Amino acid sequence: MGLAPLNRSRIVQWSILAVAAGCLAAPLTPILVQAFADRPLYAADYAFTLDNLVRLAAAEDFLTIVWNTLALAVITAAVAQVIGATTAILVCRTNLPGRGIFGVILIWPFFVSSLVIGFGWFAIYGPAGFVTLAVQSVVGTQPWDLYTVAGMGLVAGSAQAPLTYLICIAALTRADARLEDAARLSGASPLGTLWHVTLPLLRPALLMSGILNVVGGLDMLAIPLLFGGPTGFETLTTYLYRNGLGIATRPDYGLVSSAALVLLAIVILLVWLERRLSAHSGRFVTVRGKAARPAVLDLGPWRWLAFAAVATYAVFAVVLVIGGVFLRSAVSFLTPLIPFWELFTWGNYDLVFGQAGYRRAIMNSVLIATLGAAVGVTLVAAMAFVARRSDFALRRSLEYIALFPRTVPGLVIGLGMFYTVVWLPPLEAVRGTLVVMAAAFIIRHAPVGFAAIAPAFAQIDRDLDRSARLAGADWLETNLRVVLPLLRPALLSAFVLMFIHFIQEYPTAVFLFQPGSEVMGLAMLQLWANGGSSGPVAALATIQVAITTLVVILARRILKVRLHG
Repeated sequence: MGLAPLNRSRIVQWSILAVAAGCLAAPLTPILVQAFADRPLYAADYAFTLDNLVRLAAAEDFLTIVWNTLALAVITAAVAQVIGATTAILVCRTNLPGRGIFGVILIWPFFVSSLVIGFGWFAIYGPAGFVTLAVQSVVGTQPWDLYTVAGMGLVAGSAQAPLTYLICIAALTRADARLEDAARLSGASPLGTLWHVTLPLLRPALLMSGILNVVGGLDMLAIPLLFGGPTGFETLTTYLYRNGLGIATRPDYGLVSSAALVLLAIVILLVWLERRLSAHSGRFVTVRGKAARPAVLDLGPWRWLAFAAVATYAVFAVVLVIGGVFLRSAVSFLTPLIPFWELFTWGNYDLVFGQAGYRRAIMNSVLIATLGAAVGVTLVAAMAFVARRSDFALRRSLEYIALFPRTVPGLVIGLGMFYTVVWLPPLEAVRGTLVVMAAAFIIRHAPVGFAAIAPAFAQIDRDLDRSARLAGADWLETNLRVVLPLLRPALLSAFVLMFIHFIQEYPTAVFLFQPGSEVMGLAMLQLWANGGSSGPVAALATIQVAITTLVVILARRILKVRLHG
């Protein structure tokens, strides 16, 4: 069978594939090369060696770092899975009182970065936290310790729980409620039905969210840095942060790249495992053809116990944590011993808006989030058109390329992009600029945009394509003039989601910024790491949350964009 003729559409499809493959190779290739190079890549006479990996494996604390990383990731995933799945079942499938309100509150952390969540937990439950001091004044001793792997796992798990919640909600709304009805008619109790019918139907969703939460735990930087730093708790991400370019005085390029390669290998192995385990997820399909309307299980008197449990979590792990950031930003210090209104001050905001560096960080974040998301949506939309709406021979490969960056930690992408810039002399002009940072953000979050756009193609009848083709239009013109206008809601959703992720992003920027190109998350992290007051940090976090909230409100109320299931 010969090759398809090279027409305008084929040229565009091959070009999109080349751009996508180049974007994926840009951060990964130099990491791989540097891990096996005996000197920095910009040295023309480097040679290949295994010495970097040998030195890393022989390092005194390497096994401890790997163990810490895996332990934190597993605890993070366990906490997120239990909280996310339980709340999803109770909100979606039972007569839980106030479930509409809970459904909104429980996804708040989804729109807030883990960095802000970490600051919130510190302000409320840290050693000098508001609730910690209040409880300590009663019991006489510190009631908990967030500076342990279990404490960090609890904080990280609460930040990741909305992911499990949203994935399970999507699965529950598609599940056939008649199975639960049959169990009830057979005499099963509400709790028995949830345990023996509803929960097993969630296995594919729990598997997917579980792997993603483990990956999120491996990729976590802020929480182990905030709570593990004072006790010397090191993970692979904090190791990269402390020893990488711009952080260490004399970074060991080969050793840092080898550590990044180890982290990347662990994440890729987990994603491969998830694909293998989910290969038979068709056994859990319950909706074929016409689906039944989801039923609501009556918990009877148990509903008030469920209400108390969900309300306790929502108040103490969501409302107080996020509210604690807002409150800390508006007081000189936070303590239960003095009414907060007596400590009210605008000083933290005066400091933030009074310094050019912080103002610039805010503007840079908004600029990258706006323009970067627009470029990112354009790129992932082009990839989705080829992957989902063409007969291009490599369309499946293009879809894998689009989704692969979800397996690459942000620190690894940032480090790889830095190496690319210094490795290729023509790119020296963009070193330390917002351009290279935006490019790294786009690569990092391309799967978010692709996941928002690709499913929308299934709702557009292919007869529209065929009609346009019969009228003489080629593939490119058909998609631009017929399909593209129908994708407007999905494109807007992708833009808003990418904007939210860009405004929160900070790990990818660690190795890419120079003075003048800081972003908000990085400014918060540096301010905290340099021993700055938590007040200005909270003020910056509040501004970040305010921008995100404004965008979400505009998207939902004006643009009618749906951001979750």
